[in-house]
Amino acid sequence: MKTKKKPTTQLHKAIVVQVINLISTSFGLVAALAWNEAIKEYVTVFVKPYFAKGSGVISLFIYALAITVIAVLITIQTTRILERLQTKKV
Repeated sequence: MKTKKKPTTQLHKAIVVQVINLISTSFGLVAALAWNEAIKEYVTVFVKPYFAKGSGVISLFIYALAITVIAVLITIQTTRILERLQTKKV
C-alpha cells in the first residue's frame, strides 16, 4: 500500500532547521571544550615551569590571551570566507 506524502509546512521546515542548528552548535561546544582542556594542559606543562611557584594567575592570563587571539583570528577568517561566499553568484 502506498502512503500519501503530506506536504511539508513552514513550521516543519523551521523545526528541522532549528534541530540541525542545535546539533551543529552542540558539536561546536564539545570541540571548544576539548580545545580548552588541551590548551590548559599545554599552559600547565610548558608555560608554568618558567614562572615562580604560585603564579597561577599569570598562567591564567596567558591562557586567556592565547584563547582571545585564536578566537579573533578564527572570527576574521570565517568572516572573510562568508563575505566571499555571499558575493559569489550561484
